[in-house]
Amino acid sequence: MGITPAKKEKEKKRAKAKQEKAEKMRERRENAKKGKTLEEMMMYVDENGNLSPTPPDPKNKQEIDPSEIDLTGFHPKKEQSIKKGILTTFIEDKGYGFITDLSTKQSYFVHQNNFTEEIKKGDTVTFELEKTPKGVNACFVKKI
Repeated sequence: MGITPAKKEKEKKRAKAKQEKAEKMRERRENAKKGKTLEEMMMYVDENGNLSPTPPDPKNKQEIDPSEIDLTGFHPKKEQSIKKGILTTFIEDKGYGFITDLSTKQSYFVHQNNFTEEIKKGDTVTFELEKTPKGVNACFVKKI
């Protein structure tokens, strides 16, 4: 039994594909880089804090006093005065409401985590103010 012409053709195609694959592999190995040099991998931080492949311009350098750097994170600033107000709105499901200052009639957001005791809508309270990223909020809320 001999090899049929169709089988010969298939074998030729397989051999050709195998040879092309070996040639591509050899070509990739020859052209492959070993890796980047240290200079190519080096990145710099520019005067705006962005990464850059080029070193920053020394003319734009600013001296910073290390004692002025705050590493403790965000601490809201509190106003020292204790205020009086009425809890005008409180949504128990959500856990927040609003206190209206009795002297200025201004309304302040309050979350139930800032209550020092159980308080209900309509109660007269004392509170302090704290500045947060979202605005001024009531804190240390106590029932009178």
